[in-house]
Amino acid sequence: MTVALITAAGTGSRFGTDVPKQFLTVYNKPVIIYTLEKFQQYPGIDEILVTCLEGWEPILTAYAKQYGITKLKWVITGGKTGQESIKKGIDFLRAQCEEDTIVVVHDGNRALVSDDIISDAIVTCREKGNAVAVIPCQEVIVETQDQMTSDTYLVRENLKRTQTPHAFYLKDMIWAHEMAEQKSIFDAVATCDLMMRLGIKIYFSKGNEQNIKITTSDDMKIFKALANHDE
Repeated sequence: MTVALITAAGTGSRFGTDVPKQFLTVYNKPVIIYTLEKFQQYPGIDEILVTCLEGWEPILTAYAKQYGITKLKWVITGGKTGQESIKKGIDFLRAQCEEDTIVVVHDGNRALVSDDIISDAIVTCREKGNAVAVIPCQEVIVETQDQMTSDTYLVRENLKRTQTPHAFYLKDMIWAHEMAEQKSIFDAVATCDLMMRLGIKIYFSKGNEQNIKITTSDDMKIFKALANHDE
């Protein structure tokens, strides 16, 4: 079985709106529905779990019914951080699924994920044991200590920018979150971050420049332009 775990518990504090960014409407459709439709339409996904912002669970459930997201089987309340939300999702899934289930973790506000990205994550996980979507780093990257100046650059050919989805076997994610509690790791910014901090090698799967994460108002402008083009 392959389950998509969609994180949608962010408050949107950096976005500057009262409505969380994942629930903002773009062309008469909430952003989170754009995301869920991608996993609904991909045949290799069996079921969907969403870790949702507290208080928005019934709204998400109603949206899913309205837009025909029949694979959405579970909506649970997320945590205060991404790591906590994913842990809650994993704790829930361990009572629902076999440990050899592949869990495809994806940001709810990364709404332009494509079939080939989802497919490559699943295939790579089956072949290598895990998968993290990445794209090349095109810009010159510099390191700074004072946030104002730099005299050190990093070789961009050795750098990758991570995205979601991340695909891992459920048993490995259960282990990782148990180890995180034992080691008092509570600040992992993503599953790949947590896994690497625990000594696990990650394997790259396909990403895409259009697979943007909507975090700021500028990101939303880009998303609207790309979504309108797709329409």
